Amino acid sequence: MNKLKKILLISPFFYPEPISTGKFNTEFALKLQEEGHHVTVLCSHPFYPEWITKFSSETLKDINIIRGGEKIKYSKKASLRRLVLELWYAFFILKKINKHQNQIDVIIPIFPPSLAFYFASFFIKKKIKKIGIIHDLQIIYSIQKKGFFSNLISFFIRRVEKCCFKNCDKLIFLSNEMKNEAVNIYKIRKEKCEVQYPFTSLEDLPISNNLKNILPKNQYNIVYSGALGEKQNPYELLKVFDFVSKNISNTVCYFFSQGPVFEELKKINNNKRIQFYPLVKKEEVQELYSRSSIQIVPQLPNTSNGSLPSKIPNILASGTKVLVITDKNSELELLFNKYNLQKVITTWDRQVIEFSIRELLHKKINLNAQKSIAQKLFNINSLIGKVIS
Repeated sequence: MNKLKKILLISPFFYPEPISTGKFNTEFALKLQEEGHHVTVLCSHPFYPEWITKFSSETLKDINIIRGGEKIKYSKKASLRRLVLELWYAFFILKKINKHQNQIDVIIPIFPPSLAFYFASFFIKKKIKKIGIIHDLQIIYSIQKKGFFSNLISFFIRRVEKCCFKNCDKLIFLSNEMKNEAVNIYKIRKEKCEVQYPFTSLEDLPISNNLKNILPKNQYNIVYSGALGEKQNPYELLKVFDFVSKNISNTVCYFFSQGPVFEELKKINNNKRIQFYPLVKKEEVQELYSRSSIQIVPQLPNTSNGSLPSKIPNILASGTKVLVITDKNSELELLFNKYNLQKVITTWDRQVIEFSIRELLHKKINLNAQKSIAQKLFNINSLIGKVIS
């Protein structure tokens, strides 16, 4: 049995944020606490995905939550929002790290953001084990953009990420693609790198009946749900939804999300068969999946090696049909083909996507087998083992 540890989790994203990294970090901390470990979290007041800070005094039993950034205001411009987050959170961690590293056994930075750990690493005691968990490789997204300013940002991201990764004793990547890219770009020792896919976090709750008027079962409901940013290729996804809804009868396409990009898509959309709703409550997630004819998981071209969508495990575990749009030979394509999951395509050609949706709507698939594979591949206990060992 592993000795119980005192763990410091470093990430701005945490409870009560409902999606993405915030949800991952919350479930991860709760599981560590459930195993008997003492967990402290240095995080932000919730702001994601709207990028509007909301004061929170909410707590989780036996988890020490220390929040900052109560008065931070974020820009409407995506690059400036990220810069503001990196800077204030780095300053916050520098103020807190000396006090909260006392008697700590393990520090776990969740990347990104990276600047906070970059500066803090100069002050962290050498005896403390540092285990980085990498959700996204920022360098992959930054090199997609051209121009002097973008090249300058890429230069600093490369320097900061490299330093952060090299200062960790162990790195846990959420995909093999990310691990291989990081090893190649930053010349990291392979021995300290491990891979753990995101875990399922669906609770065994009765399915609610609150969305029946939004997602009626007498039509085809094509749904995107979750955070909307550049890595989801949102503007092209809107065009895809417009094409599909006009060419497949009795079809309505949905965005369930929040935030600046979501609001921009609402403004430019003029198709009544594309509908926009905020993120559903935690207790309604399983109903959302059960009422979705197909859940869409999109990735911006040439970025599959930068992240693996954390929503995939829950969609598969729910037994919902899923269409993934990703890069050729990506890890998602290989996984879906290996386990005969439905369905993955490697193009944003709208006619191909329309054909794939038609095929998937009428195809019988073994959803129980899909659930079983999801439970096997996407397991939080495996992540805990890698952190505590």
